[in-house]
Amino acid sequence: MNRVCVTGAAGFIGGHLCERLLKEGTYVVGVDLINDYYDTRFKQETLSILKKYPKFRFYKGDIRDKGQVRLIWDTECADGPFDCVVHLAAQAGVRYSVQNPTDVGVTNVDGTNIIIEVSHEYKIPNLVCASSSSVYGANSIAPFSEDQTCDKPISPYAASKRANELFAFTHWHLYKTPITMLRFFTVFGPRGRPDMAAFKFIKKIDNGDSIDKYGDGSAIREFTYIDDIVDGVVRSMKTPNGFRIVNLGGGSTYTLNQFIEIIESRVGKKAIINQLPMQPGDVMITSADQTYAKEALGFQPQTSLEEGIQKTWDWYSQCEYAKKIPI
Repeated sequence: MNRVCVTGAAGFIGGHLCERLLKEGTYVVGVDLINDYYDTRFKQETLSILKKYPKFRFYKGDIRDKGQVRLIWDTECADGPFDCVVHLAAQAGVRYSVQNPTDVGVTNVDGTNIIIEVSHEYKIPNLVCASSSSVYGANSIAPFSEDQTCDKPISPYAASKRANELFAFTHWHLYKTPITMLRFFTVFGPRGRPDMAAFKFIKKIDNGDSIDKYGDGSAIREFTYIDDIVDGVVRSMKTPNGFRIVNLGGGSTYTLNQFIEIIESRVGKKAIINQLPMQPGDVMITSADQTYAKEALGFQPQTSLEEGIQKTWDWYSQCEYAKKIPI
């Protein structure tokens, strides 16, 4: 794979993906708005890493602006289309979406349609897009398999991601451009978003600050280490095959209480708990059936939660900007 475009390139998953591709010698065009949903020092630090590679080209751009997207594609596809577009840019956050449903809808649904439409105009031969485990919603049965009906999302964020899957299928039906929709399950690791539990809990437990625990701690999550997610994305890029939806999970599930205990053991301090009720939009369980991921991509997660938290703690311990960021 010689030339790839990654939207959301300065974000958590996008930054790690770009770094992997650049190390493999791929020419990478990164697009990111650098919005202030979370502290922009995270994205600036990621860009400082990526810009050390001579084959990285960055555009500050808004996926909601079709003219802007066309201009980037026009500039970079002058000598031929990208081999693949990986669309990771989105307005994240289940709880944020409950308070800002219109913003999430416009960014995630309209923005994704623009990326798909412009990529079609420029004859991009393969698209890989980020979906989410949140699409499984209220009636899904664990472990979640891709063939389950996902028609009851319980947050605007989940609804936007499910809508993206439906629009992607329609595009494939009409034009037969291969599109892979990847349902990510609770991604964590170094340079992870500061609004996510892994970073927040590590930082607050280390500082002796209280952490917010929603519900009694029995909620179950399948946590997936960033390197495993990137491996799944790269495998999807290299094996286009019609329209498909694929789960990418960490291989094991843990309760919130277990998650906190593992972080406590790595940080070496006990958490101070601020007990709160479950939040609107939160689901009680996420658990991935990865039979199809192994069959279609040869995907098998390699990093346990314990190992991943250790690596995240090691990064945090040495990262001065992360320690200074208020959360």
